[in-house]
Amino acid sequence: MTATITAETPTQAPTSASAPVEAPRAGRREWIGLAVLALPTLLVSLDVFVLVLALPKLAVSLHADGTQQLWIMDTYGFMVAGFMVTMGTLGDRIGRRKLLLAGAAAFGVASVVAAFSASAVMLIAARAALGIAGATLAPSTLALIGTMFENPRQRAEAIGIWAGCFTVGAIVGPMVGGFMLEHFWWGSVFLLGVPAMVLLLVIGPKLLPEHRDETAGRLDLPSVALSLAAILPAVYGVKELARDGVHFVPVAALVTGLAVGYVFVKRQRALADPLVDLSLFAAKAFRTTLGGMLLFSMLGGTTMLFVAQFFQVAQQLSPVGAALGLLPGMAASTVSFLAAPVLARHCRPGALIAGGVVLAAAGMVVLTFVEPSAGPVWPALGFAVTALGVGPMVALGTDLVIGSVPPRKAGAAASLAQTVNEFGYALGLATVGTLGNAVVRAHGFAAGLHVVAGLAAVAFAVLVWSVRRNL
Repeated sequence: MTATITAETPTQAPTSASAPVEAPRAGRREWIGLAVLALPTLLVSLDVFVLVLALPKLAVSLHADGTQQLWIMDTYGFMVAGFMVTMGTLGDRIGRRKLLLAGAAAFGVASVVAAFSASAVMLIAARAALGIAGATLAPSTLALIGTMFENPRQRAEAIGIWAGCFTVGAIVGPMVGGFMLEHFWWGSVFLLGVPAMVLLLVIGPKLLPEHRDETAGRLDLPSVALSLAAILPAVYGVKELARDGVHFVPVAALVTGLAVGYVFVKRQRALADPLVDLSLFAAKAFRTTLGGMLLFSMLGGTTMLFVAQFFQVAQQLSPVGAALGLLPGMAASTVSFLAAPVLARHCRPGALIAGGVVLAAAGMVVLTFVEPSAGPVWPALGFAVTALGVGPMVALGTDLVIGSVPPRKAGAAASLAQTVNEFGYALGLATVGTLGNAVVRAHGFAAGLHVVAGLAAVAFAVLVWSVRRNL
């Protein structure tokens, strides 16, 4: 793995032919700064999961109809996906710490507005604002981690901790959300992230370094408009296709998004200072890693949904029981995120990522043999084995994406990595999920799970070949 310091100074001569210069190691200040960056990440993830629990109560309180409930759930994801690329590039231009603090302030204010919303429309608008603010957090925090941790090993460990916060939020979310909803009103779940944002605003300027691309030109506003006009309809289209099947509106939205995306790509190639530097994709490690992360988010997210439904429908478990069935997998993924950088000290990252994909494929194979009469142990085990294999691809893959570009482009690279994850989940539901649901209707939930897991196992086998060849 190449240290980021060499990407920016390729002509610098080493001090010794046999002893290359090691990137400086981070100290206590940087690790405390990581804790400040990780806490909002944890709470943003927690916020997403507790909303699922809060939806029934807030729907009654705000008299939200079915369509409004869907927009309350989906608006945040739409805005995050649509604005992620723009925010990552904007942070490179104006300063990542500045953008992060502005996004944290906006996220805190929007959270308060969401908590005290008096109507469904007001809550939908607040969720949209939360999504735009949330789009600043992931690319800014990842880019700052790349700046603070120049040493490749430390950077991988820091990204592993950062990534693990997402699954910790998924584990803690239902428990915290259940407690809040039992003792307080539905809006209280939106206030969970406010203290973390206040802490970030107070401590961030003292601990976090500022970094920007001094050579970057002005932000190309037509490119921003084109990116939104491409991503938002495309994400909407695949989500609606997954939810309601093939209809004119989602198909038209998807086609429109793809057509505008083509125009966007042509414009980026013609600009001297593009919103997305397409030359980044020339590196095999960069495009292979992004492709692998896309595949993992597509198939892993869809499989988790089918396993949860299998618990509830085929095995007649309660929602709490289904959540407990998924808990070993969520814990395994957290351990995997944290362990992968440590193992990478003794094993080449490409080999470790390939090994993780093999483990994930093995878990999928277990799921293809699960039957309703087998009880919850085998599906929980299959999902846990798959989750255990996710860590190297996500943690080390994200590190490879950040480390394979010059530091001045770290924000843009981070935004692409996160956009791939956001879009991959929606695309997986629209494609593999739709096929799985068709099998469910014809042959039951066990057959649907078998098809989804089987397709994932085959795709992961192909991914192993690509990783071994290119990383």
